[in-house]
Amino acid sequence: AAAGLSYVGAYVINTYKSYDNFLQDKYALLPAVIIICVAVVMFIIGLIGCCATFRESRVGLGLFLAIILVIFIAEVSAFVLGFVYREKVKTDVQGTMRSVFEKYDGKNPESTVVDYLQEQLHCCGVKNYSDWTTTQWFNSTGNNSVPQSCCQQQAKNCTGHLDQPQEL
Repeated sequence: AAAGLSYVGAYVINTYKSYDNFLQDKYALLPAVIIICVAVVMFIIGLIGCCATFRESRVGLGLFLAIILVIFIAEVSAFVLGFVYREKVKTDVQGTMRSVFEKYDGKNPESTVVDYLQEQLHCCGVKNYSDWTTTQWFNSTGNNSVPQSCCQQQAKNCTGHLDQPQEL
């Protein structure tokens, strides 16, 4: 389990590089760091449990049980806090995404990240393609279209025009 959690934490940190323009809050990596720390602690606790079982130590097994109970309480607390603050996280991420979409010009690094995000997640805009109608890029192009990254992969002749929403 510790190895699995270590992998997940490292994967999140590695993936963060692709989306760091959307997550301007530097605490966005905190969950991944916590996951890696929990993996290290789980490994140590597993060793304590194995050694206590091997030696048949009542004190060691009692310590193992106490640590497991503390971890369970921490997990329940984390679940409750995640449930309570889910809307705040959602609105913060959407606000940051809107500001990055506002800077889109098709050339700058933020634009590359927006295109990458839309292609990888198969989405267009923050909520849908109509989010693009309020951006400076949409108003400056004057061709009533969204970026090519909004096009569906199977749409061969997609131009991004809003009169063909089925291709977006």
